Amino acid sequence: MALAFLPLYVRFLGIEAYGLIGIYASLLVLLSVFDMGLGTTLNRELARLSALRGSDREARDLVRTFELIYWVTGILIGGGIAALASPIARLWVNAQGLTAETMEQSIMIMGLVIALQWPTSLYASGLMGLQRQVLLNAVRVAAATLQGGGAVLVLWLVSPTILAYFLWQVLVAALQTIVMAGCLWKSLAGADVPAAFSKSLLARNWRFAGGIAGITVLAAILTQTDKIVLSKTLSLEMFGYYSLAAAIAGGLYYISQPIFTALFPRLSQTACGGNEAEMALPYHKGSQLMTAAVAPVGIVAALFSEELLTLWIGDAPTVSQTHLLVSLLVTGTALNSIMFLPYILQLAYGWTSLSLYKNVISVLVFVPLLLWLVARYGATGAAVAWIALNAGYFLIEVPLMHRRLLRGSMAQWYLKDVGMPVAIGLGVGVAARLALPSNIPWYALLLWILSALGLVFLCVALAMPHTREWLRRPAFPDANARTKL
Repeated sequence: MALAFLPLYVRFLGIEAYGLIGIYASLLVLLSVFDMGLGTTLNRELARLSALRGSDREARDLVRTFELIYWVTGILIGGGIAALASPIARLWVNAQGLTAETMEQSIMIMGLVIALQWPTSLYASGLMGLQRQVLLNAVRVAAATLQGGGAVLVLWLVSPTILAYFLWQVLVAALQTIVMAGCLWKSLAGADVPAAFSKSLLARNWRFAGGIAGITVLAAILTQTDKIVLSKTLSLEMFGYYSLAAAIAGGLYYISQPIFTALFPRLSQTACGGNEAEMALPYHKGSQLMTAAVAPVGIVAALFSEELLTLWIGDAPTVSQTHLLVSLLVTGTALNSIMFLPYILQLAYGWTSLSLYKNVISVLVFVPLLLWLVARYGATGAAVAWIALNAGYFLIEVPLMHRRLLRGSMAQWYLKDVGMPVAIGLGVGVAARLALPSNIPWYALLLWILSALGLVFLCVALAMPHTREWLRRPAFPDANARTKL
C-alpha cells in the first residue's frame, strides 16, 4: 500500500510536502532506539516460553512489564517532538513553498501520531514470538489499507494538504494500536491468570535487551545519518526526491521482513534445543529463500529503475532526479536484506556482541565516509555510502560469525545460498537490459520488465538446491499424500 499510493501522495501534495513525510519516516527509525531492545526480547522470550509448559503467568507478566514501559516511553517521545516542533521547522528544514507555521503544525501532529503508534511495534513483536503471523498480517493489511487508501481519499475529497494527511494518520494509529493490543492479549494462554509488572523478569532479560538496544542505536545512526545530513544540506524539494528513492528501495523490506518475522521465533526455538546440527538446515533453507525472494526484485529494480519510474510516476523531472538514486539504494538494501539470516542466527543464540561491535566500527568508518561523499557528490554520494556499508557487512561479518556458529557452513552460504544464484540472476538481468528495444509502447515495456523478472527469479531459484527441490516437488505426490493432506 505504501508503494502503491506513493505517486498519488506526490501528485496531491507536491514533492516538497512529501519531503516532510520523508522526515517523519526517518524520525520513526531514529526513535526506534528508545525501544531499548524490548521488542526483539519479547519476540524471542515468547517463542521460548511457548514451548515450555507452565509458563503462562511468566509470559503474561512479561508482556505487561514491557507494555507499561512502552506506553510511558511513547508518551514522552510524542511530547518531546511536539515541544521541539518550532525549532525543527524554523532552524532545520529548508522549505520554500511551505510556511514555517504549516511545518511546525505538521511536526506537532507527527509527535501525536508517533505517541499513539509507538506501542504497536511491541504488540507486533509479541504476536511474532507466538508465531501468530497470519493474524498479525491481517491486522497490518487492514491498517495499511486505511492508512494509505484513506489518506488518498482525504487528500482527494477533503483537503490536499500535509496537515490533512497527518491528521488522518492520528486516527489510524490509534485504531491500529487498540486492535493490535487486543489481538496479543487474546493470543496469550492463561486468560484467567492476572498479569502484573515484574522487576525480576526485567532484570533477567536486561543483558539481551541491552545488546539489542545497542545494536538498534548504532543501526539507526547508520541508516538515518544520510537523511539527517541531506535534510539539512539539501532543499526540501531535493530531499523529497531522495526520500522518494529511499521509500522505493525500502520496498524490498516488504519482501525480506516477513521472512525474518517467520524464521526468527522458529530458529530461537531450535537454538533452545542445544543441537547445532539441527540449526544448519533451517538456516540454509532460510538463506536460500531470502535470496530467491529478494535478489530477482533487487536486480530488476536496479537495472530498470528509469523505465519503472517512467511507467509508475510518469513525471519526467522526478524520474530524472530519482532513477540513479533508486538503482544505488536498491542495491544496498538488497545486500542488507540478504544479511538478515546471519543476524537471525546470532539473535537465536542470544549472541549480540558481534553485531554490536560491528556497528560500532561501522559508525566510526561510515559516518566520516558519508560526510565526505555527500560533500562531494550530494545525494548520490549518500547512496554510494549505503552500498559500501552493506558490502562491508557481507564480506566481514559472515566469516566472523561462522568462526563461532555453524562452523563449516560459510562456504555453502557464500557459494550456494547467495553468491552463485545472484551472479546467475545478475547475468540474466543484464542481458535482458541490454536487449531491451528502444521506443516501445508502455504495455510492451511493462511486459518486457515482468518477463525479465520472472526469468531472473526462475534462474536464481533453480541455482539453489533447496528452492530447486521445492519448485520441482509435485503438489500431490500420490493418493496417500492427498488423503493425508
